[in-house]
Amino acid sequence: MAASTSNVEDITRLLEEHLSKLGFEIYPLKVGWYNSVLPPSLRLGHPDDRLAVLVLSTPAMFEEAFLPFVEQRGFQTLSDPVDQCVRHCVSSAVAQGFAGNEVDVSYDYELLPSRKPRFLAQTAAHVCGAAFYYQQADVREQPWAHKKMFGVCVHPRFGGWFAIRALLVFGGVTVDSEMLQPDPPDCVPSREGRIQLLEAFNLHWQDWSYRDVVPPVQVYSQRQKDYFSTPPAQRVALLRTWGFLSRGSEAVDSQTPVSCPEEVC
Repeated sequence: MAASTSNVEDITRLLEEHLSKLGFEIYPLKVGWYNSVLPPSLRLGHPDDRLAVLVLSTPAMFEEAFLPFVEQRGFQTLSDPVDQCVRHCVSSAVAQGFAGNEVDVSYDYELLPSRKPRFLAQTAAHVCGAAFYYQQADVREQPWAHKKMFGVCVHPRFGGWFAIRALLVFGGVTVDSEMLQPDPPDCVPSREGRIQLLEAFNLHWQDWSYRDVVPPVQVYSQRQKDYFSTPPAQRVALLRTWGFLSRGSEAVDSQTPVSCPEEVC
């Protein structure tokens, strides 16, 4: 099916009807926008003219989707509870809005057999205009010599208080030339600001300060901060203290790391 701009709007509207109230944002893009900035080994295995949609979680997702999910449904063992919640929300939206359609869903935590991610989340956010992906190469006269500095996305409304969760590719939907690629808002235009951002993200990410590089309209609640600051193996116990799980619930895989500068909760 060839999709005009109005068809793309219909698809995003259906997803928004299911996901916006749960604290998610939806951004359409062409597969080609993503593939054009990456080497062949990292490109999506879909034609460049196919429609894709990026799903972000905002600070509201924790209270609007995650805690109700844990309370009502619980979760399976040996898997991250937030990942399971996101999968449930996205798969439910696809099933209700696009039953019978070819929709390839990739989640930010999934890996290919090669151990490469199924998609590069921050690159996808940048090319669809959702958030600017600030990288080391974006800083003139770098002060770090040969030190590697990981990049980070900044949302124009939420700063760093958001997460990139999933990429949906509609295999049967081709996009025409009416769909124009938006530029991501450059929220940190100065060299000094970019240095401060990358240093805060790489060197002090645990203090949350990089997330406030622009004034956010909403931040994580204290409960959400407490959850993501807790080691994964101890999060089930934390949820129990909040009254969301029975004593019979098992912990997630204790081998999962707390976080790292390449992965943003």
